[in-house]
Amino acid sequence: MVSNFHLPPIGFGPGSQSEEGEELHYMQLPSGMRTYSAHMPEIDDPSAVTPALKTLADIASAAEACARGGMARFDLGGLDAANRALIAEAMGQGEVAMRIRGIPALRVQESVFAGVWMIAGAGVDQIEVGAVPSAALGRAFEPFRPAKGARHALSAGVVNAPALAVELLDKSAAYMGGAPHVVNLTLLPHTEEDLIWLDEVLGEGAVTILSRGYGNCRITATATPHVWRVQFFNSMDTLILDTFEVTTMPEVAMAAPEDLVDSAERIQEVLEATR
Repeated sequence: MVSNFHLPPIGFGPGSQSEEGEELHYMQLPSGMRTYSAHMPEIDDPSAVTPALKTLADIASAAEACARGGMARFDLGGLDAANRALIAEAMGQGEVAMRIRGIPALRVQESVFAGVWMIAGAGVDQIEVGAVPSAALGRAFEPFRPAKGARHALSAGVVNAPALAVELLDKSAAYMGGAPHVVNLTLLPHTEEDLIWLDEVLGEGAVTILSRGYGNCRITATATPHVWRVQFFNSMDTLILDTFEVTTMPEVAMAAPEDLVDSAERIQEVLEATR
């Protein structure tokens, strides 16, 4: 006997719809993206800052060349106070900052010109031009907190982490460059104990990166080669995407070739405005 009664589709019926006039609430998405705005330094006597102007011109040429690959470095230690101040004023502060542990420890700040990096540390005052600073690549996986490996003892509450560790360690050992392998923790069931155990298994490397665009992106090198933790937060500092990436360097931290070409043009605009 066929019944004429049919259940209503899911999402219909009493209680399934918002009350009239009730405001809908959505997850807060990233907002407040930084945008480039040209800053033209004020120069009373261009002849007094000739070394700084020449350095800026050389940086522009290097940015155009590095768009095709490679890296260029400029030592600022020999500039006097006025010339060094002009460089700092022209560079400004961009979206990406890095902390690189080691000897010497380094602080990296991207300038407003993408791919032009200001690097400071004990005895270090430099600008590097390229997709990413060389020290961030060379030191990334040096252990700050050593990895304990997949044989690390399981603790109570660890459920899915061992399978993820096997996947990440296998991809790490086999990685020879190319497209990144991404494990999206946001879409996978896991416990807090899973995350703690994974953190101990992978360890912590020497490089931490903060990229500020739409919200914040925090990138941390593990002590396991090629494995990075990449976390995106919205403007309310709520974690909205949590991943591991097996790659040389997460793309979000790197300047693209077209960014470097654009930076070369913008630095030239600054130079032309000062003459």
